Amino acid sequence: MDFDPREVRPAVFYQHMIRTIVPRPIAWVSTVSGAGVSNVAPFSYFTGVGSRPPSLLFCPANNTEGESKDTLRNIEENGEFVVNIVSGDVARPMNDSAASLPPDQSEFAACGLTEAKSHKVAPPSVAESPVQYECRVMQLLNIGDGPGGANIVLGEVVHLHIDERVIGTDGFADPQLLDAVGRMGGLTYCRTTDRFELDRPQ
Repeated sequence: MDFDPREVRPAVFYQHMIRTIVPRPIAWVSTVSGAGVSNVAPFSYFTGVGSRPPSLLFCPANNTEGESKDTLRNIEENGEFVVNIVSGDVARPMNDSAASLPPDQSEFAACGLTEAKSHKVAPPSVAESPVQYECRVMQLLNIGDGPGGANIVLGEVVHLHIDERVIGTDGFADPQLLDAVGRMGGLTYCRTTDRFELDRPQ
């Protein structure tokens, strides 16, 4: 099968992408509005960018009305956000937090999540998450308009917290203890419990 994106409906092409670019790590992004309402939502177009400076990006698409989602609007207002890593034991509340709520309602309260005070940014972290990347915006890029229009949020990591419970004997996060969840296509997720190793070539 071959597809020209100019000849396929965007929603259909999106499904092809999310079912083949797998597994995708999940950025569970917490923000706060100008009115002080906390927000948290998952995004699976997410990756690290580099370590000098430490940076990452995620891509919040526009909603079905073609408008910015609360997460992006909040970041545009104050330039800060937290990426919380999703482990297996918080997969369900993460999924629940994808529901559309009015801007004056917090997903933290709706999903039974605990707000933890961040070290260097205003938005709270998800206390139940084992890893939190506190970030300040480096760049905001709008690369598509209308429903599903793409946006890129590039952030510099200004603080990293890793729960001691997931630290291995080598001083780094142990993948078994971290139990990170990845996004597949449709309703499917995966866990980082099935792994193998390959020696790097010289």
